Amino acid sequence: MTPEDFFRFANEHGAKMVDLKFTDLLGTWQHCSFPIDTWDENIFEDGVGFDGSSVRGWQAINVSDMLAVPDASTVKLDPFFAKPTVSVIANIVDPETREDYTRDPRHVARKVVDYMRSTGVADTCYVGPEPEFFIFDHVAYEQTQHRGFYQIDSVEGAWNTGRFEEPNLGYKPGYKGGYFPVSPTDTYHDLRSEMVYEMQKVGIVVEAHHHEVGTGGQAEIDMEYAPLLQMADQFMWFKYIIRNVAKNAGKTVTFMAKPIFQDNGSGMHTHMSLWKGGQPLFAGDGYAGLSDLALHAIGGILKHAPAILAFAAPTANSYRRLVPGYEAPVNLAMSKRNRSASVRIPMYSASPKAKRLEFRCPDPTCNGYLMFSAMLMAILDGIENGIDPGDPLDRDIYEMTPEELAQTNKTPGTLDQALGALTDDHAFLTKGGVFTDDLIETWIDYKTENEVEELRLRPHPHEFHLYYDC
Repeated sequence: MTPEDFFRFANEHGAKMVDLKFTDLLGTWQHCSFPIDTWDENIFEDGVGFDGSSVRGWQAINVSDMLAVPDASTVKLDPFFAKPTVSVIANIVDPETREDYTRDPRHVARKVVDYMRSTGVADTCYVGPEPEFFIFDHVAYEQTQHRGFYQIDSVEGAWNTGRFEEPNLGYKPGYKGGYFPVSPTDTYHDLRSEMVYEMQKVGIVVEAHHHEVGTGGQAEIDMEYAPLLQMADQFMWFKYIIRNVAKNAGKTVTFMAKPIFQDNGSGMHTHMSLWKGGQPLFAGDGYAGLSDLALHAIGGILKHAPAILAFAAPTANSYRRLVPGYEAPVNLAMSKRNRSASVRIPMYSASPKAKRLEFRCPDPTCNGYLMFSAMLMAILDGIENGIDPGDPLDRDIYEMTPEELAQTNKTPGTLDQALGALTDDHAFLTKGGVFTDDLIETWIDYKTENEVEELRLRPHPHEFHLYYDC
């Protein structure tokens, strides 16, 4: 879509306002709105100025001027403003050098696609994430010097079977009992459907939606696979739409990996495959019907998984989900059907077009631009170096001895460990200048200072239970 097409689209929808969106380093949309009659076609080259020092992880105040240059091809009609408003995603540019800003996550995703094509390995990387989330009725939290607490509630919560509800009708999924129930136990079918309808309005193709395993309103909506940059853009729309539909219904949504103790957390199993000239590259006659190229791709994911998780499971809370012996896959091995392995090869279809890998460790708190890019760089490194993925983990891990399980590498146990892995292993990310040292160092420093160290300083409520009367 050209700038001329952009204005034609806006005129067709009667839009008098344009909403300009871009993504900060951590993966949250920022925006600013403009009367559309203040724009002309030059804006798609000149951009609009803004203060980059106020954006998380970006410029210092002494070099704060930045430009947001809208990408006309991303124009959509925003579904949540009272009057017709067109929305467009921007790329971030340095106003003096006119070069793309290296800490702009969308720039990283654009570069990784270019790098993939330059290698000659593939021309398209398809991505299909499965983000999970919780729909709550209430959330409250506070952290001060003398008090720290959180409280969540849901009409579906198993903890509310005895609550006075005038009347309490039951139909509350039990802990780990929420997978695929029909109504009336699944009370959120219509709300999830409304989320899907809004996604369809902005061009997102949805494959399915359903209640997830957890009690208290856990849900999953699956998008059809799409090229990497397109999917990263869609993931931003996905979160935006889900949160706003929920809020309009008097609900609140969280993508936190582990908001409920002793129940399933929210992951984002991510499917990925490479294609060239319209042909899939992952199908072959090897293990699980994979090609040698696909097996080497998996080898790259498994080798670099600890570093990838600094982007794919990027919060301290992520590692409340990635715990050995619980629901999340922490075993760095592949398997064609075992969901305890961190990389699974889905076996639902024998079609070569369906051959893909599924990385099961990520969660939806991630920045999709960075996470998808890190996965692809690991895949390309695995292919370039012929990395062996090792033996498949096709056994039930709950029947394996501790000695047998110890032979399989594990995911990091904390965010601090994942950041340490990224510090030690990031050369695969900087090939072709896809990730810069500056971005990686900024990510590690920000996460360490604002999350790891801040959590390290604060007493945990459970510590009072353990130690108050010692």
